[in-house]
Amino acid sequence: MNEVAIRANLSDRTALAGRTALSGGRQGLRGLLPFVGPAVVASIAYMDPGNFATNIQAGARHGYMLLWVVLLANVIAMLFQALSARLGIVTGHSLATLCRLHFPRPLVVAMWLVSEIAAMATDLAESIGAAIGISVLFHLPLLAGLLITFAITWGLLTFQSRGFRPIELIITGFVGIISLAYLVELFIAPPAWGQFFYHSVVPQLDGAGSVTLAVGIVGATVMPHAIYLHSAMMTDRVQARTDGERWRLIRYSNLEVLVALTLAGLVNMAMVAMAATVFHQGHADVGEIETAYHTLLPVLGVVAAGAFMTSLLASGLSSSVVGTMAGQVIMQDFVGFRIPMWVRRAVTMVPAVVVVAMGVNATDALVISQVVLSLVLPVPMVALFVLIRRPGVMAGFAIGRGAQGLATAATVVVLGLNAILLLQIFGN
Repeated sequence: MNEVAIRANLSDRTALAGRTALSGGRQGLRGLLPFVGPAVVASIAYMDPGNFATNIQAGARHGYMLLWVVLLANVIAMLFQALSARLGIVTGHSLATLCRLHFPRPLVVAMWLVSEIAAMATDLAESIGAAIGISVLFHLPLLAGLLITFAITWGLLTFQSRGFRPIELIITGFVGIISLAYLVELFIAPPAWGQFFYHSVVPQLDGAGSVTLAVGIVGATVMPHAIYLHSAMMTDRVQARTDGERWRLIRYSNLEVLVALTLAGLVNMAMVAMAATVFHQGHADVGEIETAYHTLLPVLGVVAAGAFMTSLLASGLSSSVVGTMAGQVIMQDFVGFRIPMWVRRAVTMVPAVVVVAMGVNATDALVISQVVLSLVLPVPMVALFVLIRRPGVMAGFAIGRGAQGLATAATVVVLGLNAILLLQIFGN
């Protein structure tokens, strides 16, 4: 059997191992491993270049103050990613497909258009982030870095033709690189742990700038496209055949979400802590990713600066792949309109090319894109909340009152932050 055939069978072997686990033949960690993948792929959306931009600005300008926003956003993300996965497991359909089946046609079209805007904002952040990494590390113009990003992303997307497992393993490798890089950063520049823990649990805001950043952090952390994608990824991996197997699969999925998004949350908090430790005293004006790199270089040395930019590059490339996958799901499941992957990639890269060609500040574009995502976020959140409560959709798997209360509270928090931002914008 040749190498290509072996790699092509990775997905089949994973599915078989998952079937064995659901029937009780694999226990403990061996039972969990076949189900590890969807939440890890979704988690890269929570460590994308938009997070780098908002977290660096948050730490540089406000120190540790906004850590509680990062923690809160991560908890909200865990809840909605778990609910999205549950929806896909129980129904065998993605969130976008169920919206098309259960909501009025005009509403579905409006949701699709808004979600396409979110997909473009996502691709803007991810592509520019990777382009910054390439341009700084290899001393290339930003536009050249952007074109190289598109080429590498396209190459990685071709692994989808080999089933679900290869792309999951590739994204997992990128997650490992990002996590290791920030472990190095914390070792080189350890934060003030007392302030770290205090501001992680004590809510504070300080002026209009902190509100904008808080909304941007939520938009960068709870990603609309990740909510859509997670449900879709659960429909074609390991099929549960009985209610007992579905409950077991939901438990495995919830555990994976907890582990994967806890790691993503720790990485985000480490980003803020690093910026607070290094930049807040003496370099509070550091608000751009390139400036952060050039400031880190003399302050902490080449290892810290290199780890930072390597993690950004890994983040941008992997999240570009995930963003394109999500964009494909949004288009084909909302309106049933299928187009080749290369066309989808070409369409979503247009905003990034325009921004770079016009000379718009890259980091500012990243932060604005995250605010756009936060404003769009209530669409999939509300849709998921409505569908996950319907017995006709979920049968005996509809969420209970406790989970409904948490989902309601999370949605209110996001809507509240968005309302504050809009009042701030239009009140001036």
